[in-house]
Amino acid sequence: MRDPEHCRMKHTEEQRDVMLENEESEEEEKHHHVKTNDNIHSQNESISLQRDKKCYTCSQCGKSFTWKPSLEIHMRIHTGEKPFTCDQCGMSFTQQGTLKEHMRIHTGEKPHQCDQCGKTFLRASGLKIHLTVHSQEKPHSCSVCGKSFSLLHCLKLHQKTHTGEKTYVCFECGKSFVRAGHLKLHQRIHTGEKPYKCSHCDKRFNQSGTLKSHERIHTGEKPYHCTACGKSFSQSSALHSHTKNNHSK
Repeated sequence: MRDPEHCRMKHTEEQRDVMLENEESEEEEKHHHVKTNDNIHSQNESISLQRDKKCYTCSQCGKSFTWKPSLEIHMRIHTGEKPFTCDQCGMSFTQQGTLKEHMRIHTGEKPHQCDQCGKTFLRASGLKIHLTVHSQEKPHSCSVCGKSFSLLHCLKLHQKTHTGEKTYVCFECGKSFVRAGHLKLHQRIHTGEKPYKCSHCDKRFNQSGTLKSHERIHTGEKPYHCTACGKSFSQSSALHSHTKNNHSK
C-alpha cells in the first residue's frame, strides 16, 4: 500500500497494586500505599524519559526509534520482508495493520462514513479528502490556469498536467505516470495480479471499477439513465452510445 509504510505502535502499561496480606495495623497499610505510589511515580518518570530518547537506530539509513519493535518493523523496508500474506489473493505486506486494511477490498467493508451525505470509505484518508467537497473551501490555486483545489496535494498533481512531469516509472516497460496509484494499477498488467473477486462468480479483476461494472451483470442494476427518454443502462459507455445514436442532432 502506499510508498514506505509507516506504523503506529500501541504501548500499554500495566500497573499492579500490591496488597499486603495480614496487615497488622492501619498505619502499616498507609505506609504501604505511600511506597506503592512512589514506585508508580518513579516508573512513569522512567517511561517518560525513555520516550524522549531514541536509542534504536537503523544501520541502513540512520533513522532512530524510541522502541525496538518500531525499528524491527522499519527494517522490513530495507530487507523486503513481508510476513503478512492475504489468503484471498496472495499479496504480502510488511505490517499486520496494512493487511487488515487490504482485506477490506475483498470483504467490501467501508467503515469510514461521511456524516454529511452517508458515503462510506475504505480508509480514513479517503473520508478526509471527501469531506472537503462539503466544505467547498478551495484555498489552493494553480498559478498557470487559476483552477482551485481543496487540498495542496491535488494542486501539485494538477500542476503536473502543465509541466508534463511524470515521476512514477514502470521498471518493467519504462512507461511513466503522473500518479503513484496509476503506476500501481499499470503494474498489475505485468504481475497478473487480480485482487478483486466477484461475489457471484469466480471471475477476478485488476481494478475495483471493473469489478463493480461486471457485478451489474448479476444484479441487473442500471444506474445510468438517459435524460431524454428515461432508458436505463448498466454501463456508462452504453448510455453514451445510446445518446449519440438516438438523441444527437
